[in-house]
Amino acid sequence: MKHHPPSASEAKQMDTTCIFCKIAAGQIPVKTVLEEPDLVAFHDLNAQAPVHVLVIPREHIANLAAATSEHEGLLGRLLLAASLVAAETGVRDSGFRVVINAGPDGGQSVDHLHLHVLGGRSLGWPPG
Repeated sequence: MKHHPPSASEAKQMDTTCIFCKIAAGQIPVKTVLEEPDLVAFHDLNAQAPVHVLVIPREHIANLAAATSEHEGLLGRLLLAASLVAAETGVRDSGFRVVINAGPDGGQSVDHLHLHVLGGRSLGWPPG
């Protein structure tokens, strides 16, 4: 996949201490599934299913609760990217789950908005 370095405006919106910002900027290598100008999808190193891919915006947004109406288009692109990831990883037809954790009680472990795309096995309900 082709790397898209952050633009000047995106670089201003990066958090230099955030691991996902560093991944989005290409400073930390990952096994990439999809790259677009405003997002990156990559395999989670702590996989919870046979397919476990994270989809992150290049812009630093702490979590879904921190998103505003100006992020509406980006949020839609993140969901569409999750669907593309499911197709690319072969779980679209068998089924997959998209999870967005927000805040400590929601199970968020990295303070950067990210979507988990999980599949490759039957996923139980309720999830947590």
